[in-house]
Amino acid sequence: MKKVIGIISIVLFVFVVFQSHAVEVRNAKDISWLAGFLLALCMLIAGIVSIMSNRSKGMTIAATVFYVIGGIIGLVNAGHFKDLPIWSMLTLIFAVLFIFHIVGCKDYYNRI
Repeated sequence: MKKVIGIISIVLFVFVVFQSHAVEVRNAKDISWLAGFLLALCMLIAGIVSIMSNRSKGMTIAATVFYVIGGIIGLVNAGHFKDLPIWSMLTLIFAVLFIFHIVGCKDYYNRI
């Protein structure tokens, strides 16, 4: 599950970056393009970390933290970027799935 979510995050990074730059071109005075870029950057970092975390609880927690930070940044600074709350909620859903994975799969991390 972690690797699939990581790959989805990396693919969505491209879409969110393009959309945030389109918002920047359309309305340069609005700051929501920067929030979109930061959300996309958090998605990229969390996706890479989640792919690289092979039975590492610390890296899974780090990916979860990046998903939460990106989701909060996107929700707070939506502005004229109307797709940003959608991407933010998706990253928060990814964070919740990672939390369920950490809590529910305790024996997954204990196996060697």
